[in-house]
Amino acid sequence: MPKTSTPAQYILILIDMVEEQGHSRERLLAGTSLASTGIHGIGARVNEEDFARLVANAFELTGDAALGLHLGLRLNLSAHAVLGQAFMTCRDLRQVMDLFLKYYHLLSPALYLEFEVRDGRFILTTVSTPEENPISFAYELMYAATLNTLRGLLNMPDLRMRIEVPYAAPGYAAEYNRVFGDDVHFDAVRGRISFDETLLDTPLPSSNPALRALYEEECARLLADLEEEDSVAEQTLRLLRKLEGQYPQMPQIAKMLNFSPRTYRRRLEQEGLSFQQLLDKVRAEHATRYLQNTRLPLATIAYLVGFNDPSNFRRAYQGWTGRSPREVRGGG
Repeated sequence: MPKTSTPAQYILILIDMVEEQGHSRERLLAGTSLASTGIHGIGARVNEEDFARLVANAFELTGDAALGLHLGLRLNLSAHAVLGQAFMTCRDLRQVMDLFLKYYHLLSPALYLEFEVRDGRFILTTVSTPEENPISFAYELMYAATLNTLRGLLNMPDLRMRIEVPYAAPGYAAEYNRVFGDDVHFDAVRGRISFDETLLDTPLPSSNPALRALYEEECARLLADLEEEDSVAEQTLRLLRKLEGQYPQMPQIAKMLNFSPRTYRRRLEQEGLSFQQLLDKVRAEHATRYLQNTRLPLATIAYLVGFNDPSNFRRAYQGWTGRSPREVRGGG
């Protein structure tokens, strides 16, 4: 099983959506491992390289700039496979969100989320998204799918949400309003989706505690299978991306991953890597995202990735990426 992958149901829905518009399956699958096998070669999951190529092909074939929104609106409870079935057996939406936050890596292993309840709202913050696809596509897909799933669970087809995304308004911004409502905000520092906290206590008609326990056992098994595939370096990268802005020292990371510092260092050496290399990779990712998708001052970005001195940050960033912060921000 690929270490970073997408559920096959999402791929099949994308294929169906593109074919409905009159485009051939062969052209959509071109350049992927499915080009020779067809959809009969799809297993339970599709690797991210294939998914990225399928998305790029779909953009080219359909000319639909809002592809992420339109695909997300098709991802309903059945598209989420066993996790979607587990959602339906929950007591209320609060239990659904608890389950989602435990097992969302089944839907997107490269996705990292945080949540809080503040000012009467349940807020889901996106820490990082898969890197293979355009950032706007990743947010559109995730947030539209979240909205559509909650509409189905709550039987509220007109449900709207507040969303914030860390990029400028696209030319099709009106489509965001059509999907989410008027509470849409671009150029945010972090991506967030939120809704009224009172919705968490909405009872679900298909609640079944015994069946929910069985589904959760299966979710736990599937997640363990995914995580067993990960190298120590990949586990480290996932954790560092999730802990954006904190960047613990090596002994803390080793402890969080259930290794002694000595064993952790040895395992990384066997993989040809060091903790500092991984830390610098993640800090470069975070800094690049801030530079490309926000208007934050350089000093603020430097602070967010662990530097008190902007000049030290500039030198470090040049060393990490081979480009200066000015070049990246200016698109040069």
